Amino acid sequence: MTAGNLPVLTPADFTTDQEVRWCPGCGDYAVLTAVRRVFASLPHRREDHVVVSGIGCAARFPYYLETYGMHTIHGRAPAFATGVKLSRPDLHVTLISGDGDLLSIGGNQTIHMMRRNVDVTVLLCNNRIYGLTKGQTSPTSELGMQTKSTPGGSVDAPINPLALALGAGCTFVARSIDVDVKHLSGMITHGADHRGTAFIEIYQDCNIFNHGVWFYASQKETRPDHIVELHHGRPLLFGRENQRAIALRHGRLVEVDASADDVLLHDERSLGLAWLLAGMKSPDLPEPIGILYREPDRPTCEDLVHARIRAARPASQDAVGGATSDALVPDAAGCRALFAEGATWSVEPEPRRS
Repeated sequence: MTAGNLPVLTPADFTTDQEVRWCPGCGDYAVLTAVRRVFASLPHRREDHVVVSGIGCAARFPYYLETYGMHTIHGRAPAFATGVKLSRPDLHVTLISGDGDLLSIGGNQTIHMMRRNVDVTVLLCNNRIYGLTKGQTSPTSELGMQTKSTPGGSVDAPINPLALALGAGCTFVARSIDVDVKHLSGMITHGADHRGTAFIEIYQDCNIFNHGVWFYASQKETRPDHIVELHHGRPLLFGRENQRAIALRHGRLVEVDASADDVLLHDERSLGLAWLLAGMKSPDLPEPIGILYREPDRPTCEDLVHARIRAARPASQDAVGGATSDALVPDAAGCRALFAEGATWSVEPEPRRS
């Protein structure tokens, strides 16, 4: 046991006896490795973790993590995660699902979870395709993409997950890549430490239906020219020798030589800069990975809700229960009186017509 009376855990402690049933080579394996590493390093007991998912390939995570878990219904994982966190603020809640689940049928719920700033870490595994249903376009699929559902090419422009999160008021927005387990583990750790909704987009490869879609960002031969790694207070440099950089000129981000006087320094507290970074797209500009934006001081949804409950609690409960969860139990006598006070309204029958 540690000094804080917590057990010393390893990634093996978060490994279940379930056979991992993803296609060989799926990027979800790397994401699972990173999650297990991070969970073992966090100051939580194993039983304090809750993993929530929706529907899709990535939604199988709760079966493969030795924690409490909820494999919920299509698009509704944010509502379940919100309910868990509001009822048990002491638990560490992680939501893991795919771009089809969280941005299509679940797009509305994802937006509202972020605007409420519910203290949940959201891992969006973005492979730009529907994998479980065998290869249809998802909300992040590229314009013109040919799939089983769009044999003539998709006519829909893709959603930008980072811009969506920023627009919804998310207080932590980041991006990482499945096979870069070290970087991904760091992003998940930062997200877990953040109080509020932490949204992490993960470039994840579906080697069956959309293989190689992120190779320009993940492979060592191409990554230096297509990715800029974000570090707070450090210049935005990229290239094999960090010889190129990003500057802001006439209101637009542009590529410059690293020796230029106006190379941008990353500021993860700047919402305006985060918006500009979210719009960077290869091959015109390198795409950012790391923390785009972090706002650590905004109250969480559960803080506000439980403050409201305490303010409305009868003084008699205050004296007995204090701020414990027992004190949040409604007054039974008051509830009975409310239900028995009579009709709220009455419905009169219409007069008969002659």
